[in-house]
Amino acid sequence: MSALKNFAARHPRLLAWAVLAVGMVAILVWSARDVGLLPGQWAALIIATIGLAGLCVWIIGWEDEEEEAAEGNNAPSKQ
Repeated sequence: MSALKNFAARHPRLLAWAVLAVGMVAILVWSARDVGLLPGQWAALIIATIGLAGLCVWIIGWEDEEEEAAEGNNAPSKQ
């Protein structure tokens, strides 16, 4: 369990991507289960969903980067 905590502390965005992707793929599979998609179509949709989850985490991370940059600019310089 501590290995998972260490991984989450070192790579929070990667973990967020994985969790979001699993949830989004589960919703995709549940909602499209009766559509009759071919295996190639399922694969394309799942890959696109995983990519979209990564894009969402990346975009959400922009705010964190802006806050860190603002905090860095407001810190007194050490000379």
